[in-house]
Amino acid sequence: MIEAGKRQTLSNLVRLRYADTPGFLDTTQLISGYQLQRNAFLGVASDTFPIRPNGGIAAQLQETPTFTFQPVTGDAYAHNFLRPLPPASLLPLAMGGLPIDVLLRLSVQSINLMSNNRPFSRNAGDLDAEIDAHSVDFFGLVHDLRLLQAAGLLNIQLQQTPGVNGKEGESSRVFLSISPTSDPNLSTIVEKTRKALNFSPKYDRMEVVYGVGAPAPGQIKLLTRSMLSILGQIAYQIQIPDDEVSSGNTRKSVDSTGHAGEKPLMDVHSGRKQPDNAFVAIQYDHYYYWIERGDFESKLAFTITQMLLELSKTTLNPGAVVTIPVNK
Repeated sequence: MIEAGKRQTLSNLVRLRYADTPGFLDTTQLISGYQLQRNAFLGVASDTFPIRPNGGIAAQLQETPTFTFQPVTGDAYAHNFLRPLPPASLLPLAMGGLPIDVLLRLSVQSINLMSNNRPFSRNAGDLDAEIDAHSVDFFGLVHDLRLLQAAGLLNIQLQQTPGVNGKEGESSRVFLSISPTSDPNLSTIVEKTRKALNFSPKYDRMEVVYGVGAPAPGQIKLLTRSMLSILGQIAYQIQIPDDEVSSGNTRKSVDSTGHAGEKPLMDVHSGRKQPDNAFVAIQYDHYYYWIERGDFESKLAFTITQMLLELSKTTLNPGAVVTIPVNK
């Protein structure tokens, strides 16, 4: 099931690169059936003397698993893949040790006025220089946040707020703080990061809220992406064979590298031959697409994408189901 989920994610990335419709199936049930067959026989050989009996016993165990899939459609599709990820659900992943720079580059469009802009969404004209400058600020900020996270100086707190006037339901608020340090090198990064995020002596911690533009005092605005947007941003960076571009099946990538010299988070290879040592591989339109097993950075970004897919899922009324028996 895990391998099937990996192939589904990579398949949808490639399909989006070709402007093809992505499809999502949830595995709702796995039933394993077993059948034991036993045979025994006993006989004698009539053409030998003296007569000697012979026989044998045979047994066979057969497994017949059955998978039940549910296509994600309608309200579930809109909720899971078109709704921006809430900051209060997103940032706690960094508390569990996920690299915050990879997490934010994948899932956040902007932090305050700093844009995580990509070539396919770049505005044309005189605004390019300003947009690139904000993008450089964004990449510098997430890099510094990762250094602070690794040093144990970055703190994320999740606060549950009960429903108003006794009503059912809770809301989550997430706060970010940066601890001081006596290390001179890290102290410089602490001050630089606090300045970039508009910290002031008045606030020990800043509330991270969903939004775009200049934040209110005591707040950091995160414009988060939807799951479909995350997949689309990754898909745009996949390098496609030249003949697929010349045939009109897809367009050439505008730029294979990110802003400020940043490499793409995920390196997806393509070729006519099936790869020998792939972390995940699929076939689409006569080509194989895969991520190398030895490419740790790409595997990390892919795994975080898988986690974000799980985070985006919701439980709504089930629709149609597809049951597939598998005989081994």
